[in-house]
Amino acid sequence: MPTRYLDPKVDLAFKRVFGEHEHLLRSFLNALLPLPDDGQIESLEYLTPEQVPELPGLYKNSIVDVKCKDARGRTFIVEMQMLWSTSFEQRILFSASQAYVKQLHASQSYASLQPVYALALTNQVFDRKTPEYYHHYQIVRQHEPRRVLEGLEFVFIELPKFAPQSRTDKRMQVKWLRFMSEVGDMPRKAETDPDASWREDPDIAQALELVEVAAFTEQELEAYHIQIDKARIETTVLEDARAEAKAEGKAEGKAEGKAEGKAEIVRTMHASGMGAAQISQFSGLSVQQVAEILAL
Repeated sequence: MPTRYLDPKVDLAFKRVFGEHEHLLRSFLNALLPLPDDGQIESLEYLTPEQVPELPGLYKNSIVDVKCKDARGRTFIVEMQMLWSTSFEQRILFSASQAYVKQLHASQSYASLQPVYALALTNQVFDRKTPEYYHHYQIVRQHEPRRVLEGLEFVFIELPKFAPQSRTDKRMQVKWLRFMSEVGDMPRKAETDPDASWREDPDIAQALELVEVAAFTEQELEAYHIQIDKARIETTVLEDARAEAKAEGKAEGKAEGKAEGKAEIVRTMHASGMGAAQISQFSGLSVQQVAEILAL
């Protein structure tokens, strides 16, 4: 029987690989972050993720995060976002800025501050103006981009856009992105896949073993499928809300019928666990209008 795997983008599987095995997380970060040859990560220490404020458009079931620090004192924040919203950028900026500021204690000087890197992978496309899937952000001088203000760096990766450039490309970045993009709850087809050699890398091979269905208990698999179902519900609700809001903008003349349709969307979103602020962002209604609909 073919080996079956859990989707490494889902919380349970992601943290099994990257939240429990320092050497795999180190390999992952060295491959995906724009670190210089003399700045590769040599060891990591896991840190407790900071509590961040709830922002509109953020869903507790769709965000996975791992936080760590290396021997140089650099901090790395890794987030896997199943659903994209503009608020996700705010979350990443907040988390990285908070990590940077909290380094400094009363007796320390600013010179002791070390860089913070934020790596965010998303399972949805957020920039449709470019085919590029890898987005690297730094604080630069506007008229002289080569002048960089060191301290914070951000990398966003759109997994749906990723495609190996060549079947002979064996770079670790490509291997890890193939792991994140192609491995899921489906049979392994190594016997018929002419490009399965990327799975033979020792780190990738171990990561595959860690997400095999057989490596999880029945209770863990049940939790995994609950996470999958919640992500699907969130996706459906958001797509319906956006479609309804778009239709509203094109046909304001049919206010009565459309209003009832939007009210139904609001009630559905609320039933799925969203708060008034989240519903407001995706429905186009004000928080007060949302509250009035829910009070009916």
